Amino acid sequence: MKKITLLTILAWLVAVALMPSAKAQTIEQGTKLINAGIGLGTYTYRGLPIGASFEYAVKDNFSVGGSFDFSRYGYNSGGYKWNYTFLFFTARGTYHFGELLNIDDSNFDPYAGLSLGVRTSSYRDSYGSSSDYYSPYGNSLFLGLHLGSRYMFSEKFGGFAEVGYGVAVLRVGLTAKIK
Repeated sequence: MKKITLLTILAWLVAVALMPSAKAQTIEQGTKLINAGIGLGTYTYRGLPIGASFEYAVKDNFSVGGSFDFSRYGYNSGGYKWNYTFLFFTARGTYHFGELLNIDDSNFDPYAGLSLGVRTSSYRDSYGSSSDYYSPYGNSLFLGLHLGSRYMFSEKFGGFAEVGYGVAVLRVGLTAKIK
């Protein structure tokens, strides 16, 4: 898993380095972005997290925001079912470095950032057990980091992809720009 993450980061850095330079992308102060996506490859459990995040540019090229993700996995066989449910609440800070890298395409926005989050987990089975069962996951704080890029297909609509540590190894989804 770590090898895949490192190779993805390396490929992203090579792609950025090979881009021609000219007019750079700048996330301007006051810009608001809403992202919705899906996570692929989780760290401590199985499941496919789906979530949404909000970003607000407090300064040119620097945004803060939060995210919420939901994931569930379980088992169902012969009338017996069980599942784990995970909720992630995260605060994020992101630096957008299109201007620093002098990126040519004004629709392309590379970024990196840190996050601090809370993960909650719960267990339920077909016998009604929820608190009797010992969960190896529990509730916890986590630190995360993300390296990603966004491409705006129009003034208000785009897509994003991120690699990182926290909720999922890879996140992909859609972006809406409010300002």
